[in-house]
Amino acid sequence: MRAAASSSARVQSSGIHASREAPVDSPSTSHALHDEALRLPSTKAPDARTEALDSTASLQGRSLVLGAEEWLGDEHITADYALMEQELQRENPGLAAQIRLVPPAPVQLLRLAENMNDVEETLRGIVRDHNGNEANFLLLPVNDGEAGGGGTHWSLLLVDRRLPERIHAYHYDSGRDKNRAVAEELGARLGACLRIAAMAQQQNGFDCGVFVLRATRTLVRRLAEGQRPEELHLDNIAADRQALRDRLSAFSRLG
Repeated sequence: MRAAASSSARVQSSGIHASREAPVDSPSTSHALHDEALRLPSTKAPDARTEALDSTASLQGRSLVLGAEEWLGDEHITADYALMEQELQRENPGLAAQIRLVPPAPVQLLRLAENMNDVEETLRGIVRDHNGNEANFLLLPVNDGEAGGGGTHWSLLLVDRRLPERIHAYHYDSGRDKNRAVAEELGARLGACLRIAAMAQQQNGFDCGVFVLRATRTLVRRLAEGQRPEELHLDNIAADRQALRDRLSAFSRLG
């Protein structure tokens, strides 16, 4: 996963290579093998929402061409999340106030920062708006990158915070539960009980990020329809890479 310049965490991204046995990581380009390892700041945590805005602004006007078998980097997810946020604010501002679409860099900080004060500060910056109101739902793209090493897989966590004393995190993984351990790690830091949700499975080694974005859009739509998180199974969705490429092209023209 190639991080935007202002991101506090960098990880390399890929899908997993489908096989009859255990999943095998399978990079689709040689460039991805040389992406920077994840690094975490040792200083005070950044304001996650401000960082997200800065990261999005830095991407506007930049070409975000996505190849036919290219792994998604954090710039692709950040851009599509920004487009979803705009759509949600325009079409359903009430729901928009209750949902946070969190870019990859703050998610990695939440999972890997050694200082728990940084974790708590980052989380507050994500969930609270300028009036102090807190969101009920968080959508977090999860990557298995570790400090000092690149990541190999994307999955998605939907966090239901409506009951602070009973927070649930629903994990959607297109790679046969490859990211379960890191999702459990992240969920624990959020004080959430992890639940495994039904998710369509990828049939190649490069579409995990595309599945994450399709899953995010589907979950937002179904939450808008009033469905409950425990009912939101995604075993019938399909990855639509061309639709994502079209959206990224539109995003690049915004600047």
